[in-house]
Amino acid sequence: MSTMLALLLTLLILMILIGGAAGIKSYLSIIINFCLVFLVALLISWGANIILTAACFVPLKLLTIIYLGTHDTRIADKSFLSSFSVTVIIVLLILLFNFLAQTPGIGEQAGEDLIGLSDGPGLGFAAIGVIVAVFSTLGAISEAAVAMSAGLIELKHQNEDLSALKFYQSGLNIGEDILGTAVNTILFGFFGSFLALFIWYTRLNYTVSQILNDKLFAQEFLIMCYSIIGVLLVIPLTTFVVAHSKKI
Repeated sequence: MSTMLALLLTLLILMILIGGAAGIKSYLSIIINFCLVFLVALLISWGANIILTAACFVPLKLLTIIYLGTHDTRIADKSFLSSFSVTVIIVLLILLFNFLAQTPGIGEQAGEDLIGLSDGPGLGFAAIGVIVAVFSTLGAISEAAVAMSAGLIELKHQNEDLSALKFYQSGLNIGEDILGTAVNTILFGFFGSFLALFIWYTRLNYTVSQILNDKLFAQEFLIMCYSIIGVLLVIPLTTFVVAHSKKI
């Protein structure tokens, strides 16, 4: 048995013991999302249109993450609506800032690995960069949307006579707590995954300007910023969606 298979089985057992049926659904969500990402990579490598592929698979990933991640369809409906709306806004931001930053492509750290290989693979690195950035933000956006929807729906049930102004204020208060944990998760994920590259920068005596202008660092830093902006937008938008929902 390989290490990866052993870890997957351990994760499955723990999720069943702790989460029961919900744990199985969450585990299935992980597997399906992995298959979706793998399928996207295959389709792009086979020459499929990158933009159309993203347009098809982004909603599928959101549906998988949200509807398999929660047992309440009311929460899932509100979460999907708000997270999809935020994703559309984030895509526009990604298109703008990726163009301004000019970060698509492979960093200089991979130079030795590419010696002897063609530097014209026939793929649009700019479009691939957009897909990578969008897919990287979906988890944080959908998680924040589900947390906000669950809290706000419960608040509306417990306080049916709550005024619109107080409801919005309560939504912002809930959002502050969610924002703090979400931002910390995104930041630690960024530094954790990038630790080896930071060591590279230190050992090679990179200056601050060299680090900021390094392609790999810029790509990852922008993705982190997109995720934080997405979480920020989810808070007021989910509050608006739940507040104006007739059926809760």
